[in-house]
Amino acid sequence: MCGIAGILGVDPKNVSTIQLMLEVQKHRGPDATQFWNDEKVVLGHNRLSIIDLSDEANQPIISSCGNYIIVFNGEIYNYLELKKELTSYSFSTTSDTEVLLAAYIQWNSKMLDKLNGMFSFAIWNKKNNTFFAARDRFGVKPFYYAFFENQFYFSSELKALFEAGITKNHNQKVWANYFTFGSYGLPDETFYEDIQQLKAGYFLEIKFSENINFKALQPKLWYDFPKRVSKIKRMPKEELKIYYEQLLKDAIRLRFRADVSLGMNVSGGLDSSTLINLVHRNLPPHKNIEAFTFYSNNENYDELPWVNELMKSTPYELNKVLLEYNEIPELIKKVSYYQDEPFGGFPTLAYSLLFQLARQKGIKVILDGQGMDEAWAGYDYYHNKSNNVIQGVTSSPVRPEVLLREFGNLAEKESYERPFDSDLQNLQYRDLFYTKIPRALRFNDRISMMHSTELREPFLDYRLVELAFAQNDTMKIHNGQTKWLLRDLVKGYLGDTVALAPKRALQTPQREWISHELKPYFSEQIEQFSKMDFVDSKQVKVIWTDYCKGKQDNSFYIWQWVNSVVL
Repeated sequence: MCGIAGILGVDPKNVSTIQLMLEVQKHRGPDATQFWNDEKVVLGHNRLSIIDLSDEANQPIISSCGNYIIVFNGEIYNYLELKKELTSYSFSTTSDTEVLLAAYIQWNSKMLDKLNGMFSFAIWNKKNNTFFAARDRFGVKPFYYAFFENQFYFSSELKALFEAGITKNHNQKVWANYFTFGSYGLPDETFYEDIQQLKAGYFLEIKFSENINFKALQPKLWYDFPKRVSKIKRMPKEELKIYYEQLLKDAIRLRFRADVSLGMNVSGGLDSSTLINLVHRNLPPHKNIEAFTFYSNNENYDELPWVNELMKSTPYELNKVLLEYNEIPELIKKVSYYQDEPFGGFPTLAYSLLFQLARQKGIKVILDGQGMDEAWAGYDYYHNKSNNVIQGVTSSPVRPEVLLREFGNLAEKESYERPFDSDLQNLQYRDLFYTKIPRALRFNDRISMMHSTELREPFLDYRLVELAFAQNDTMKIHNGQTKWLLRDLVKGYLGDTVALAPKRALQTPQREWISHELKPYFSEQIEQFSKMDFVDSKQVKVIWTDYCKGKQDNSFYIWQWVNSVVL
C-alpha cells in the first residue's frame, strides 16, 4: 500500500514537481520516497513496506531487461501463484511489485484478468515510449489524473495534483448534485474541475509523441462485470454454501500474506462476526492478530456488548477506542485535509482513531468486512422498494432548498446502467460501481493511509462478489430476510442470535451531539456555510433552528454543510 505519482511530458521542471507531489502524499508511504525519470516521463513512489521489506523492493522498480519501470499502489494477493508461471523472468526481489511487472511484460494488458488484488499502477516502456496504467476491479486503490499545460499528471491523491500546480476549482455540477441528491459524482468524476479518476476496472494506454493530444485519450474497460456474471451458473442452496465457504476461506488466506503485523476492525454485525470467525479458524499458527473497535459511551449506538460477546470465542486482544465529542472539531479538520473531498460523518472520524491506534501499536495491515451487503443484498432498501441509497433512512437526507436557484439548476440526476433483467441486481450493480462501494472505498483508503496503514477487504475478492451477485434473488432475500444464504451458511458456527440479527448501520450520537454538546462549533460552521455565494442564508437558518428544536430525523444535510466549509 503506497502512493504513486507521475508526469508524462518534457518540462524541465518535472523533477522538482514530482518531489513536491511525493512530499504532500508521504503519509501513504513513509518508509521510502523515490523517483525515476528520463527526458519524457518521471515516475514517483511513496512506499509503505508490507511484502519484502528490503530496500531492493523500493520503487520505482526497473525490470531485469531494463526497458520497463513500474510504480504500484496496492497488493497482488496471488503473486506467489503468478510467480510460478513467470519462469522466463529473472527476479531480484521477493515483492509482489516485481511479479506484477513481470506479468505485464509477459502478458501485456491480458495479465489484469489474472490478478487477485487491489491495485493502481503505472508502467513506462522506455523502448517503445508507451505508458500503461490500470485500476483494480472495484476501485479499491485510487488513480487520479489531469491534463495540464500539455502534460499528463497522475497521483494517488488530489492534493498531489494541486501541489503540481493544477488549479483547485470546484466542479459545480458535482457539488450541486451532492447537495441536491446526496451523490458523490460518477466513477470518472471528482469534486474538482479538470481532474478525473481512472474508473474501476479500466486501463489507460498512451503512446507518447511530441504532438500527442492528451485530452483525446480514452480509458478502456478490462473488467466487464455483467459479462462475467452472465457466465456464472446459479447453484442449488447446499452446493452454493459449500463452494462459497471454500472461496471465503481462500480469500481470507490470501490476505494473510504480509511480512508485517496484522489487525482487524470489528463491530457486532454479521459481516464483522463472519470475518473474525474465519480469521480465528484459518489464521496460520505463526501469525497473531489484534482486533479494533470504537465506542462513544452511548448505549443507543454502541456495539460493544455484541463485540465483547463475539470476542469471547477468540484469543485475540480487543482494542477499544473511545470517540469523545470534544475531539470532533479537531478530527474534522484533520480528516478533511486527508480526504480532499466530502466524506462520511462522525463514524468516519471514529474510524480514523482505529487506524491511529493500530499504527501506534506497530500494526501496518488491517482487515475489514466491507462488501458483503452489496454482494448479498443486505440493505433494507433492497427489499422495501424505497429506492434510497442510505441504509435505515426513510426521509430525504438532503435539503436542496438551501441552494440558490441558479446553482441548484446545475444539478443533474445521475442515471446508472441497468445491465441486468433483475431489478435487485441492478440496485446491487448501482451500489457496487456507482454509489456505496466507490464512496466507502474512497473514505476508507484516505482514512487508513492518513495513518500509514494498509486496509484489506477480503469480502471484495472478485470471486466472492461475482458468485453471490449471480445467484437468484431468492438466495439473497427470503421471507423478508436480507443476505439469506450467507446467514444460513454462518449460523452453524455463529449461532442464530448473530446470524439472524437485523442489519444495523454503524452509528455514533452524531444527531444529538450536533445540537447539544457541539452546538457552538456547528453554529459557527453553519454560519460560514450560509455566507457562501450559492446558498440561501435564510433557509439555512430556518432549517438549523428547527434542527436544534428537535427536528432531527437525520443529520446528513447538516454534515454536508459543515463538510463543505472545512474542505
